[in-house]
Amino acid sequence: MEAAANACVRAIQSHFPDGLKDKKVRLLCGKGNNGGDGAAVARGLSRLGAHCDVVLFGKLSETIGDARTNFEAVSKLAGFDAGSALSPAPLSFTECEGIATWEELARPRKAYDVIVDALFGTGLTRPLEGVFAKVIDHLELLRHARDRAEGLRPLIVAVDIPSGLNADQTNPIGPTVRADVTVTFTAPKPANVLPPASEFGGELMIADIGSPQSLIESAEPWLFLTEERDARNWLVTTRYTPESYKNTHGHVLFAAGSRDYTGAAALCGSSAMKAGAGLVTVATPVSAQPSVAARLIPEVMTTALAETDRGVISDEAIEHFLKLSSKATVVAIGPGLTSDDDRPRRFVRQITERRSQPVVIDADGLNCLAPWPEELRGSDQHPLILTPHPGEMLRLIGTDNKSTLTGRLAVAREFAQTHNVILVLKGSRSLIASPDGRVFVNPTGNAGLGTAGAGDTLTGLIAGFLSQAYAGLKQKANALEATVAALYVGGLAGDFAARKLGMRTMVASDIRDHFSEAIRFLDRHGEQP
Repeated sequence: MEAAANACVRAIQSHFPDGLKDKKVRLLCGKGNNGGDGAAVARGLSRLGAHCDVVLFGKLSETIGDARTNFEAVSKLAGFDAGSALSPAPLSFTECEGIATWEELARPRKAYDVIVDALFGTGLTRPLEGVFAKVIDHLELLRHARDRAEGLRPLIVAVDIPSGLNADQTNPIGPTVRADVTVTFTAPKPANVLPPASEFGGELMIADIGSPQSLIESAEPWLFLTEERDARNWLVTTRYTPESYKNTHGHVLFAAGSRDYTGAAALCGSSAMKAGAGLVTVATPVSAQPSVAARLIPEVMTTALAETDRGVISDEAIEHFLKLSSKATVVAIGPGLTSDDDRPRRFVRQITERRSQPVVIDADGLNCLAPWPEELRGSDQHPLILTPHPGEMLRLIGTDNKSTLTGRLAVAREFAQTHNVILVLKGSRSLIASPDGRVFVNPTGNAGLGTAGAGDTLTGLIAGFLSQAYAGLKQKANALEATVAALYVGGLAGDFAARKLGMRTMVASDIRDHFSEAIRFLDRHGEQP
């Protein structure tokens, strides 16, 4: 409990570079261990000069264990130094037994710099009501106050998880505190990282409080949050060496585009090149080739494929494309392909079944295979990486019932295991599900990534990372690690783009243009000559 409290104090300190002296803090504490954490936070903050008002929702006599020890310590400190009008006490302690008492406490227009939510921790399983619902209403009023006049709203910090959430569920179960910062302990909980529940937590900080790693491992976890070090480690393993050149970074071959959709092919091809692939070729219908070539960055090659009378890839291109792919490290299929014709569907099916390298399938490549054929499976030697958005995911599983994806975590995991594929289910927190049952949550990115062409850009990024892994690491290449790293880098590039341009006006090519900044941020030393 002391370690948890110290972590919260450090998190609060980080938001006040001028120090906490004379800052006013209200700590809202439940009777359990989460409230005990809050009481310990109050002691830590008061030592740094902050004035802390501790509100216990209940009576001190009703608390037990370590929580009671901390509440008793706060009570004694508050009674020892009552302060004065000119010099307020460093601590005050109040027992709040119901709505009437809370309304008296909340009525004075006292401005706080920080409010700490230590009401309920990870054990909550039912909606908050009564006085706790009133507290949440009060905190929402304070939030709106800042909207009306900047600076009036305090920093709201949640201890472990915003009160009102069930830690194991991704949907709120009732009224919930909306925090600016959440300090969780040992490891994140599903509600900390998966939307919409995660949207109540603000900035997430994960604190090590001394929990033995062996206990975590013994639980055999299958859900993971991708961290900065995961992407950095992949970049380090694929660093350029003095002998590096284009062939050691791999060759990506795309089957993309059609007469009416040339932009998608240009976006994915240029993205793969900017991601670090050594060579990139976009194979596209013959009538689309001039437009695609004109829109690609000049380093990307193009080649023409047989087409239908509508200007989409024909199944007559299968053998030619397979011949081209025999010289490629990675194949990517789908952006701009169109799928409302049997001939491109046959093309995609044959290329996927007869592949001799990793294949990334996106957009109309997925639609050409929907619903997913039961007999089509990935393999360790020639992995399949699928990158659907929610609509494409529904088509893959053969339904139009949107409620199916309410449990998108379970859907992604089951699909990846059943078909032995790596599945990237895109969304506000994209999921990467692996054939072995593990699922990785990507924490980077923002709403600006919902722009047209961002999916094509991601496809190119994933293919570019895979090509570097399979060309440079050979038998040690790991498709899952490359995919996880690509999602993190792509989201981070989107975050850098949004900071510079704003989410509203950023476009897909802006994301690509920030790959360099994201990669250099993660591995600055490795990117220097």
